[in-house]
Amino acid sequence: MRFRTLVINPGSTSTKIAVYDDESAAMLLSLTHSLDELAGFERAIDQLEFRLALVLHELEHQHIPLQFDAVIGRGGMIRPVSGGVYEVNDRMLDDLLHSQRDHVCNLGAPLAYRIAAGIEGCHAYIADPVVVDELAPVARITGSPLMPRLSIWHALNQRAVAMRFAAECGTRYEDLNLIVCHMGGGITVAAHDHGHAVDVNNGLDGEGPLSPERAGTLPAADLIRLCYSGRYTETQLLRRIAGQAGLAAHLGTTDVREITTRIELGDEKAQCVLDAMIYQTAKQIAAQSAVLYGQIDAVLITGGIAYSNYVIDHLRPRIEHLAPVYVYPGEDEMRSLNSNALRVLRGQCKAKVYE
Repeated sequence: MRFRTLVINPGSTSTKIAVYDDESAAMLLSLTHSLDELAGFERAIDQLEFRLALVLHELEHQHIPLQFDAVIGRGGMIRPVSGGVYEVNDRMLDDLLHSQRDHVCNLGAPLAYRIAAGIEGCHAYIADPVVVDELAPVARITGSPLMPRLSIWHALNQRAVAMRFAAECGTRYEDLNLIVCHMGGGITVAAHDHGHAVDVNNGLDGEGPLSPERAGTLPAADLIRLCYSGRYTETQLLRRIAGQAGLAAHLGTTDVREITTRIELGDEKAQCVLDAMIYQTAKQIAAQSAVLYGQIDAVLITGGIAYSNYVIDHLRPRIEHLAPVYVYPGEDEMRSLNSNALRVLRGQCKAKVYE
């Protein structure tokens, strides 16, 4: 039996949509939104009707009828959950509506739900949202009970790459010990212990390596002093953690290709900062080896930065003593979401209930 799915992935200035017939993409496109169009919305969730109308209009324009077996969206900032596929329900929608973390990914579930609701027999899902939390109890503890460690990471792409590697090896993800490093606008490194990410840095709130857009771990006392210096507002400081931090703060760009070009032209500062990001990423990967008692089947590197030969060539020598290193450049979230929907439709797994 063949299945047709609609995949929706909202981004800060775009909404990616794809139609799949089983694993084959019948349509894949990105609807762009100008800053002027989005300026009138106070929160990301307020853009729901705007983006929904654009998606429905584009499907009509492409002559694609609303006949889907499932609609799956990118998961948002719901309460912490274990990994897997979840059917969108009223509780999830309410949690996203009142989420304390305003993020565009909060639109994925309601967009999927609104479209699926008008199609007989169609269900709405999300899969492996950024808040997947499978941390071991000891991994949650920090030096202050006021601030336990949180799990916010590239769960969807990391698990998809881990499952892809397992399939290539003729085994199951649940039978492997892996360290997976996603290198994009943020960098997250997780220890995958037989199908569970038992430790990972919070890549959104400033933990782990510096990255193109994020500061990574900072000296805590200096950060507190800066908060009380009167030089910055709360919003400005939060942007110094995520958005206007990392490579962007040091070098004025998040484009690793531009930075490597600068290095080729002799820019010593650019080389030092990029090497520092690589150095910190290697330390984070090596730290996760302790979580797995050094029993590691492979280290997997993924994300957009994995296309950079400079980064991979300088990262690999620091970590290849841990385990064989495999590189999976880019991130195919659309295909990953479709694969998760197909697993449910084919009865290979059961959609979980969000409670």
